[in-house]
Amino acid sequence: MRPPHRTAPTATYRLQLQPAFPFRAAEEAVPYLASLGVSHLHLSPVLEAVPGSTHGYDVTDHSAVRAELGGEEGLRSLSRTAREHGLGLVVDIVPNHMAVPAPATLNGPLWEVLRDGPASRYARWFDIDWAEHGGKVLLPVLAGPLGAELRHFAVAGPADGAGDSEHVLRYGAHAFPVRPGTERLPLPELLDAQWYRPAWWRLARTELNYRRFFTVSELIAVRVEDPEVFAATHGKVVQLLREGVIDGLRVDHPDGLADPSGYLRRLAEATEGRWTVVEKILGADEQLPADWAVAGTTGYDALRRLDGLFLDPEGAGALGARYRDFTGLPPDRGGDWPATLRRAAYKVISHELAAESERLVRTAGRICEGSHRLRDTAPWALRTALHEILVRLPVYRPYAVPGRPVAPVDAALLDQAAQDARGAFAVPEEAAAADVIRDAALGRLGQGPDHRDFCARFAQTASALRAKSVEDTAFYRHAPLLSATEVGGDPGRPAVSPEDFHAYCARLQRDWPATGTVLSTHDTKRSADVRARIAALSECPEEWGDLMERLAAAEPGAPDPHAAWLAWQTAFGLGPADGPDGPADASRLVAAVLKSVREAGLRTTWTEPDAPYEAAVEAFVAGGPCGAARAALAPLEDALRPSVRANTLGAALLHLTMPGVPDLYMGTERAYAALVDPDNRRPPVFSGAGAGTQGLSAEKLHLTRTVLRLRRERPEWFGASASYEPLAADGPAAGHVVAFARSGAVISVVSRLRRRLASGGGFRETVLGLPGGGRWREVLTGTSVEGRAMLAELLEHQPVALLLRS
Repeated sequence: MRPPHRTAPTATYRLQLQPAFPFRAAEEAVPYLASLGVSHLHLSPVLEAVPGSTHGYDVTDHSAVRAELGGEEGLRSLSRTAREHGLGLVVDIVPNHMAVPAPATLNGPLWEVLRDGPASRYARWFDIDWAEHGGKVLLPVLAGPLGAELRHFAVAGPADGAGDSEHVLRYGAHAFPVRPGTERLPLPELLDAQWYRPAWWRLARTELNYRRFFTVSELIAVRVEDPEVFAATHGKVVQLLREGVIDGLRVDHPDGLADPSGYLRRLAEATEGRWTVVEKILGADEQLPADWAVAGTTGYDALRRLDGLFLDPEGAGALGARYRDFTGLPPDRGGDWPATLRRAAYKVISHELAAESERLVRTAGRICEGSHRLRDTAPWALRTALHEILVRLPVYRPYAVPGRPVAPVDAALLDQAAQDARGAFAVPEEAAAADVIRDAALGRLGQGPDHRDFCARFAQTASALRAKSVEDTAFYRHAPLLSATEVGGDPGRPAVSPEDFHAYCARLQRDWPATGTVLSTHDTKRSADVRARIAALSECPEEWGDLMERLAAAEPGAPDPHAAWLAWQTAFGLGPADGPDGPADASRLVAAVLKSVREAGLRTTWTEPDAPYEAAVEAFVAGGPCGAARAALAPLEDALRPSVRANTLGAALLHLTMPGVPDLYMGTERAYAALVDPDNRRPPVFSGAGAGTQGLSAEKLHLTRTVLRLRRERPEWFGASASYEPLAADGPAAGHVVAFARSGAVISVVSRLRRRLASGGGFRETVLGLPGGGRWREVLTGTSVEGRAMLAELLEHQPVALLLRS
């Protein structure tokens, strides 16, 4: 690890900027956000993006701050106001890709590439395979096959953003450059004369010849590994850093880059070591590469540990059994996690990522053709070996680069994957193709252009496969406990023991003390408070299973049992009608469930929708979980209220006091119920924030303010020089408490699995020894304790405690 040169934040607050919530709205919220106790605002991407974008990850111009948000002056004004209130700014950047917008004039570099082809000064910017399609860029933008769409094309004069004398090819909202000298050709000949090929959108899956973000053809990959491209795409951000407008960075999707380590070194040099975290999704046992020049991750690894603490492992297993009985799903279509994941991975690599897969096969074929030893390796064998290895990788990607030593962890995971892949071949000699793919992926076969291309492309494709197969497919098919299917999660091992949590925190404090930690983000499928409610179901699996059976009998309109389980559990997660935010309206829940069944792809998909099935889903959700039948959830909601309270406040306290820099998502200082995007990206409302807050929401706000202000006042208790000391309770209910001390000055205590705790007689004589002797003050309630805390007394009125040495 390369430690940050500048002071890390004490806590950040994430704001999703969009035209409905621009810089001015954020500026108006500054006094309130400063009063919470955070040190920095964490802004979603601020550079120019596709008009109307609600997220900003579809960048169109790296040299300008987004006009729809208020432009550069709006950002500078926000920065000035923030500093007047003691706050700094952290900004999200998107190095991996840019938008393929409509019209293309919005992306100047791409426009010139489409006009001038590989000779363009910007051709080096984009990851395009010019050897395909006769040296043309395939643009999958047509609503139907080209022959049926020809009548919708027209050649016109200059478009906004185009040169004064340029002609433009128009198709609906799209506008493309016309190659100089071809504007007078008949339309078919004019199309053939361009450096691009407009094509039916369905061809993207198999024919695309530019790298994209996952499977999103509207986002074209950028080659930031090129120093010139890096300088051009980071100039504005570096300027804003050096002029003190912003203070730190969040890096989106580093696993899409050809050489993340090299990129992060260059970034650290350009930013003079400003605090930077990366959106790296770590596997269950994966470690962040030690040579990355960052403060750490954005925190999904912390989220998984925090969530897992409040899951009953036995109950989660029993819930899985009831889910299988209720849905009747086969093991590989949702019934069993490993089988479901493997089938999803095969589907994604052979279908959604077919174009990426075939490019790798072609490149591997050229590598083999250049070697007498490998020349007789058949393309089908390379394709089979590639697929079999990729679906077996347990992490997003390896980080090998030709010419550099291979990390032992990368060698080990690819060795194992290749060994297992050999089982797909009937002839041992043909199984050697697995060794070819492994060695090419590790950069062992040479350092030529094809060798480097394969090594980088393999890793980039592996990360896309992992994201699409795990987060966007298998998570929606395997749904016994929805809180376990979160970004960075492992539904196969969802529970985390207190011992494992402490070991993780100790490692963070030792290796990455300024890493980011999160509970909710713009990408989480359910906010932390929704997951806290659903997690409580692991304490009553039989009751939930029985309830589902009764509902199925009483409300028989569900299109299938999987959709019913999904919808009812989502409704439970959103909370009761008398909750702080009231019940979710039908439109929110319907949209989330429809997205879930499309992503699952069991009955309908985004690209091959089953309209009657989707109509049945919508009708069922509106009439069932959003209708009068929802009252059936009330008894279980009442019974689990103590567990939900403990889960919600416990996760919040641990998040704010564990090692790392906590990032609060907008609105989560109070009870916050949100589902998958776009539901979780609704513009926040800060007017009168906190006024009239009651119940659990008020408790959470009080806890959050108290800890954030403490972190701001005493950063040395929580920062890089701080200490982390696990504290063990003693007594019959010791397993129901998690406690630790920070720097010998502050102690966090949370209870867990409250329903099982109550059924076992409560804390009884369980005690928690307090380090160093002396008196401690519980700051949330004002009570005091000395020496040893009787947990039945300490946690009598609330499920968490925060102790300060008097």
